[in-house]
This record gives sequence, C-alpha cells and structure tokens, in this order.
Amino acid sequence: MKDEERVLTIDAYEQGVMVNALNELRNDLIQEERPTDAVDELLLKTIDAPAKKLRRRNQDEAR
Repeated sequence: MKDEERVLTIDAYEQGVMVNALNELRNDLIQEERPTDAVDELLLKTIDAPAKKLRRRNQDEAR
C-alpha cells in the first residue's frame, strides 16, 4: 500500500501550540519511562517545517 502524505497549513501561533503540546507529551512519556521516538520525530518535523509564503492578489489588479 502506498504511503499518503498529508499537508497541514497552520500559522505561527498554532505551530507554537503544537510544539508545546508535543513537548509536554514527551515529558510525560519520559516521566513514565516509556519510549518517545515517535513524539521526538513529530516534534522535530513540526519545529523544522518550512514556511510557505502565501501569494495574494493585489486588490487593484484587474481580472
């Protein structure tokens, strides 16, 4: 079966919320002495996610 890739568009505030939530989950897992591999990978992907500039039309531009 072919792996699917999902793209999630979020702003800087939402990215910060995700990083904080994942970090808290990671800390909880460490405290419970459980593996954190999956959370670590997702946390790094979230932190290192590239920003994409949105292209907006000029309001005065004719169609």
